[in-house]
Amino acid sequence: MTRDDRGNFVDSEGVETESHEIVVKDARQLSPEDTMSLTRNGFELLQKPVPSYDFLDHEEVITSYYRDCEEIVAEATGGKVWAFDHNIRSAGGLADKRKVKGGQDVQGPAHIVHGDYTLRSARDRLTQLTQASSVNDTLRQVTPEGHGLIPEDAANPALKDNGRFAIINVWRNIEPEPVATHPLALCDGQSVRPEDLVVFEIHMPDRVGENYWAKYDERHLFYCYPAMTRSEVLLIKQWDSAGLLAQSGGAKADQMADGPCTFSFHSAFYDAQTPKDAPDRWSIEVRCMVLY
Repeated sequence: MTRDDRGNFVDSEGVETESHEIVVKDARQLSPEDTMSLTRNGFELLQKPVPSYDFLDHEEVITSYYRDCEEIVAEATGGKVWAFDHNIRSAGGLADKRKVKGGQDVQGPAHIVHGDYTLRSARDRLTQLTQASSVNDTLRQVTPEGHGLIPEDAANPALKDNGRFAIINVWRNIEPEPVATHPLALCDGQSVRPEDLVVFEIHMPDRVGENYWAKYDERHLFYCYPAMTRSEVLLIKQWDSAGLLAQSGGAKADQMADGPCTFSFHSAFYDAQTPKDAPDRWSIEVRCMVLY
């Protein structure tokens, strides 16, 4: 798949997908002992109100809201955090070709079960963030010329075999009304096995990234937090090098339940119970690099 410098997908080849009806459980109804956690399951809901930001103003997001996200993730993980990228998503915004002031175009909700990084691309992204910004970097306007966002002396220990780093998304509804359309389904990382993973390349003007797409399996357990409000955030683990899958490059199925999970598959989905006149979903996801 090819993406331009404004974040838009412009071409794809070799893509074969299937639609499936799946059961998406209400994570709000889980008992306290079964509550989903970022460490074990790959996602976690938190109450984190924010000021009334203009999320369609790129500069305001990267200079103010990024700091909020860094604090949220640092508190949740105990690591050192750098927010480095974000997307605004809305089906209506995409159809109307809305643009973020000073930033990328509005993207549509992603209706495919995927993880944002792979064993290779997660490491590559951390390395790239120690280097000078390029055309697809959200922070290219504020990072000093010739410098990376993350110091090399901080990143290098995390990239070693005994080091640890993670990539966490901070997902938020940015409308006054609760999310009603294109809600987000999240897959319990403990229900995923290595054979479920399909590597998919994304070609950008300045680099080649990779996602994991999912092979369908009834074993996968999906959850949703219905009617998310603007005062809530959903932390979604995109990669954690402490996960056994990352450490081994292919852990055995009976090992996957041990320790932290590596990531959570996720996707927007169509809920048959959504009213036809429900308001359009507008959301923001901010990607954060975490070094331990």
